[in-house]
Amino acid sequence: MQSKDARKEAVRKFKERKPLLGAYAIRCTATSQVWVGASRNLDATRNSSWFCLRNGKHIDKPLQEEWKTHGETAFQYEILEKLDEDLHPLEVANLLKEKRGRWIAQLSARPLN
Repeated sequence: MQSKDARKEAVRKFKERKPLLGAYAIRCTATSQVWVGASRNLDATRNSSWFCLRNGKHIDKPLQEEWKTHGETAFQYEILEKLDEDLHPLEVANLLKEKRGRWIAQLSARPLN
């Protein structure tokens, strides 16, 4: 059992973590379909996407239909590219948009977001 101070320190460190910024892909292995998006928090995006897909509420209807047809085991979440943590906040949105567009073109993917 952790001491109260150790627990507080662990919580503090967790809160100070910087989220991963970058581009990601969701792949359907059954059909080879690929969807690409960009996020300011890649870990949270994966959790959110899977939650929505499991509950039939994902905003991307073709992706939701593929999920319904093939099931969760046919899908993979892949981080395509991570951005530097020390980017100026005003650069982030444009850079994410640029990376997303480049990966969509490179993978002949469908856009997410």
